[in-house]
Amino acid sequence: MSTKKFASGGNASTARKKSTKKTSKGNLKTLAITDDTATEDLWVLYIEARDAGAAGKEQLEMVRNELMERHLPLVRYIADRLLQTLPKSIELDDLVSAGLFGLMDAIRGFDLDRGIKFKTYCSTRIRGSILDQLRSQDWVPRLVRLKAGKIGKALARLTGEYGREPTHTELAESLEMEHAELSKEMREANAKAMFSLSEKWEDHDDDNATEKLDVLEDHNACDPFRELNRADLLTFITRSLTHKERFIIEQYYQVGHTMREIGEMLALTESRVCQIHSNVMGRLKGLLGQKQGTLLM
Repeated sequence: MSTKKFASGGNASTARKKSTKKTSKGNLKTLAITDDTATEDLWVLYIEARDAGAAGKEQLEMVRNELMERHLPLVRYIADRLLQTLPKSIELDDLVSAGLFGLMDAIRGFDLDRGIKFKTYCSTRIRGSILDQLRSQDWVPRLVRLKAGKIGKALARLTGEYGREPTHTELAESLEMEHAELSKEMREANAKAMFSLSEKWEDHDDDNATEKLDVLEDHNACDPFRELNRADLLTFITRSLTHKERFIIEQYYQVGHTMREIGEMLALTESRVCQIHSNVMGRLKGLLGQKQGTLLM
């Protein structure tokens, strides 16, 4: 069985009675602590070391570390419970890290004389520390989250009462809100959602599983079928043009060169290129009629 050396002013029962008195360096004695040592006795040692000031600094740190180790499973348990209600993008280790800060705050602020169990006290502090960390990373105002939760609870309650999803009017009357106000808050609540693009599309964690990033549509990408249609259409409407005229139209509309750049390639002035372009467009408008507005866009 592993043991740890800690300083104490006497046995546990005697130290508990003197926990509120300041202990001098000369009164601190070595006490062996095993895994079977009660947590209450550790608290007595912690209070003694804290009251001893600089003389008990080393003992204070050692006892605090022992308390942290003993309550680490509680931190992981609370973090795991909260993780079940959070998006998959949230990591368990991040919640545990935030919970450890709450545990340290609970150790510093715990008062043994109040007669409250430390497990009860620190559970609240751990959970609160994790929630504070989550709120600090949330880009949505807390008021919007509260309103969204209120609307969600009312929707679930009315669905249970009516046996169907309530209408917008019924939901607004239940919440005592105007239709426009309810619609606005529902839009704000629904628009604030975050998804990890690295998440797997399926539930399993197979390395070969498709990620959500792989199935998203790229609205900025070129549609190959449309580009082929545009190229064929451009070839069709410029078939009656001369080589120079066709070159100007293709470079201007398909490639995107300016009149000046086209003139440099053809050894013509910019004004001459503009003149040729105007003549060509005039002839094409006469040939294409009303459909010309949809062809060279």
